[in-house]
Amino acid sequence: MTDTMISVRGLGKRYLIGHDTQRATTLREGLAQTAATLKRNLGRTLRGEQLLAGDSVEEFWALRDLEFDVKRGDIVGVVGANGAGKSTLLKVLSRITEPTEGQARITGRMASLLEVGTGFHPELTGRENIFLNGAILGMSRAEIRAKLDEIVDFSGVEKFLDTPVKRYSSGMSVRLAFSVAAHLEPEILVVDEVLAVGDAAFQRKSLGKMEQVSQEGRTVLIVSHNQGSLRNLCKTGILLQKGRLTMTGTIDEVLTCYAGDHDSNSSAITDSGRDGAAFTSLRIESPANQLRGAVCGAPCDIVLGYRTDPERVKSLSFRIGVLDAYGNRLTQLASEDFGKTYASTPTGEVRIHLDRLPLAAGRYTLNLNMRLDGNRLHHLANAAALDVEQGDYLGTGTLSGNTQVGPVIIDHSWS
Repeated sequence: MTDTMISVRGLGKRYLIGHDTQRATTLREGLAQTAATLKRNLGRTLRGEQLLAGDSVEEFWALRDLEFDVKRGDIVGVVGANGAGKSTLLKVLSRITEPTEGQARITGRMASLLEVGTGFHPELTGRENIFLNGAILGMSRAEIRAKLDEIVDFSGVEKFLDTPVKRYSSGMSVRLAFSVAAHLEPEILVVDEVLAVGDAAFQRKSLGKMEQVSQEGRTVLIVSHNQGSLRNLCKTGILLQKGRLTMTGTIDEVLTCYAGDHDSNSSAITDSGRDGAAFTSLRIESPANQLRGAVCGAPCDIVLGYRTDPERVKSLSFRIGVLDAYGNRLTQLASEDFGKTYASTPTGEVRIHLDRLPLAAGRYTLNLNMRLDGNRLHHLANAAALDVEQGDYLGTGTLSGNTQVGPVIIDHSWS
């Protein structure tokens, strides 16, 4: 029995995007263009080419030159920014989308949960869809019936089991779809960000179920922007950037590399806000460690550069959200808490000073928010990474900041 469940070699997916470069301005021109389009499309159909709208064609590679293997029992996190090709990869592996080049060899039965309602017939009831999905996986009615109670109990849709799925809410559809996919014993389970639709309690149940699936020797591929879930669940990860595989390794290594795309402790910002307001830069200043960044227990300044249009924006307030490595918000630093606003200028800087940085050693993420009268002007999620080194926060002569006890250090004494 082979240990390689998924083998990808030279995989690529290309889309051809058509652009209509000519717009008809009269009825006569419109009829002429319609006739020309029909003639052109007929010729392309006879030649077996893809039909496109217009004469200008853009070639877009959603995936290119991917090569990796997934072993039996692995839980693999697929990491990357929006548009990196994560969902396209899962669709290709699930045989929903055909690759343009290369191959993906799948060993064993695969169940996929990619989008709300995927794999469900909207006119069939929940019960009928369970049997339909089991049949697609090659299971007999007796095998499906043996799993039915477990599926229904896990999904929590017992009252609506004989209701057509088209009348389900998105959350109900996701709960039932995941329960079906996880309990019908596929050898490979593929899950996209769709779990984010469920409530927090169901997400916890789902993560626990995927871990159980892996312990049973089955394989899981999961796409999620929740880094905490990925770290808790996955052992390995793959990083996609603009359709290309840039890294494989442990999930910690992959997420660290992904976070490192944001220059640690100093970054230039090019994203724009509204009304001419935008952040332009962020840097961390720490006298205790000028070369490498912040130190636990040492003074630390966060300096934000910004630009505004004084004619449209009169005064500003700022917020900084601090997130841990799992994406959990630890705290927020807000100028409004001090009744502090800043006059609008074409360019400016604002400095946030911390007497003693209370964060344990590790990497954190900063979110930035610029506001006018309580309304958001510019918001940047994951604007920069903040690297913190161990320091003598408690003043005991020993290094504080063991991340095993948590990300925050609290000043205290014993007597």
